[in-house]
Amino acid sequence: MRNTMGIILTGGQKTGLKELVQIRTSSALPVGGKYRAIDFVLSNMVNSGITNVGVITQYSFRSLMDHLGSGKEWDLDRRYNGLFIFPPYLSDSSSGWYRGTADALYNNLTFLKRSNEEYVLIAPGNCVYKMIFDDLLQYHIQHRADITVTYRDMSDFPREELSLFGIMELDGSGRITDFQEKPLNPSTANGSMGIYILRRELLISLLEECAAHGDYDFVKDVLIKKLGCLNIFGYRFGGYWRNMSTIPVYYRCNIEMLDPRIRNELFMENGKVYTKVKDEAPAKYNREAEVKNSIIADGCIIEGCVENSVLFRGVTVAKGAVIRNSIVMQDSRIGENACMEYAIVDKNVVIREGKHLRGEASWPMIVGKNAVV
Repeated sequence: MRNTMGIILTGGQKTGLKELVQIRTSSALPVGGKYRAIDFVLSNMVNSGITNVGVITQYSFRSLMDHLGSGKEWDLDRRYNGLFIFPPYLSDSSSGWYRGTADALYNNLTFLKRSNEEYVLIAPGNCVYKMIFDDLLQYHIQHRADITVTYRDMSDFPREELSLFGIMELDGSGRITDFQEKPLNPSTANGSMGIYILRRELLISLLEECAAHGDYDFVKDVLIKKLGCLNIFGYRFGGYWRNMSTIPVYYRCNIEMLDPRIRNELFMENGKVYTKVKDEAPAKYNREAEVKNSIIADGCIIEGCVENSVLFRGVTVAKGAVIRNSIVMQDSRIGENACMEYAIVDKNVVIREGKHLRGEASWPMIVGKNAVV
């Protein structure tokens, strides 16, 4: 896919993620012990041969920029092409905040015009999945599509969560006949993954048309409005996929990584998932430690019991502490005889001795960054 460039949209404020996005964008959410959500789409692009990638940021992007750096871990620190990060900017005529996805793309139109690739792949940065995009491009070319939208059967999501997606209907040839953005009563389970591929020149033309008419949303003002005059096709993806948009989905995604089948799909098939490398000592398990079906990252020191949980780098679990069905982020400390079940603990949190925390599987308890509980 050397003739394809990539654009990653890190999205607006995800209010459904509560305290987890007060200090970070959803694309920078820690996932699976040592990764960030954006690592998956970025690795998918690199594994597909895309070497010209732009990341358009908006809210709370400092930690994301620190994580991405120069793109070295993804082999994108190049003399030509490579990784480009576009934070919002202030000017005399605008506030610097994008009104929607089309507005964000239009405000970085120079990046598109200066690139030479024939196609553009647009994808969100807050989704966890593994996909090689070569088949998507081939499908796009074979169907002579103007725009191809990637979708999947979202039946594995609860019915009430389907209203978070763009829902589409397709005819027998794969062409999209109807597209509803976040409908209250979805007619199908065909949910858009927010991944689009189209020719670069067509994208530039569509964005300039949107700007001329004061439009700003790519889905509502391009996809839906152009269904009748452009060949817009759907490409079905059959693998694992989760979008970091709500607390239950974020929690479910991390816990599902304990399933060997899902872990194998995400981390063993179709190339590696690259991330920022940190030199840490291996995890240390003391004599009293008891760990079952859990992901334990480097630098952890375990003296207590950990079961069905995900622990990020540098977590300390003191003697007598019990962690079940929980997510504990980097450098947090769990005190002696503390008990935690169905909880999400952010970075640098201290859970004091004997403290008990309990949430629900459908809505885990959250402890914000740097808190002492």
